Amino acid sequence: MASGITLGMFGRPCARWGGVVSGQWDELWNGTNRPSGAGRSSDGRSLKKAQKEGRTIVFIDESGLSERPHRCRTWAPREHTPVLQYHFNWKTLSAIAGITWWNFYFRLFSGAIKGPQIVEFLEHLQRHLPGKLLVIWDGLPGHRSRLVKDFVAGQEGRLQLEQLPSYAPELNPVEYLWGRLKHHELPNVCPKNLSELSHHAIRALRRLRRRPTLVAAFWKQSGLFENRYL
Repeated sequence: MASGITLGMFGRPCARWGGVVSGQWDELWNGTNRPSGAGRSSDGRSLKKAQKEGRTIVFIDESGLSERPHRCRTWAPREHTPVLQYHFNWKTLSAIAGITWWNFYFRLFSGAIKGPQIVEFLEHLQRHLPGKLLVIWDGLPGHRSRLVKDFVAGQEGRLQLEQLPSYAPELNPVEYLWGRLKHHELPNVCPKNLSELSHHAIRALRRLRRRPTLVAAFWKQSGLFENRYL
């Protein structure tokens, strides 16, 4: 799938990049010299290896959606305070998403996301993204589970995993996808049950996916183009 987004949108020289680590990013990769969450020095060697192998970069993150509405300011007639009527239920949906340069992919699950759900999502990514992948995510226990490690080991090198530093979750572009979803796509939504919540969430995520300029904005908000972390 060819990318319709150019680096020129961010004030850099226009050069089409389909999400695969490109030779035009040597300067960025060489600038990586920050300790990882596990205490190791991330000096860019993993990214240089990914560049050589032509891997597609995929940032992954999880979030939760509740039957209780995400309350935001809204409009109403003067002297008529908006009232949200909802059940005081604590049932939640778990969402996982992976973002590339040009698109994002998602899955919703009832309950917590653990090893089996993560493996299912990685399989989903591999069906939609040909070639080798560089997966970058946080230190969630499920990411380090034996099931996930065994699955990755069985992919014959197609998946490479890297962990974001625990002190910098804002480097993950998916964080800004969740913010957009909750604050702008699903504000004040009062679902009657998880099925209705899932319906609204899927429709909202599909709307966002049809707007590549938003996907580009999520990357820009992460600060990865300031040549400080990559």
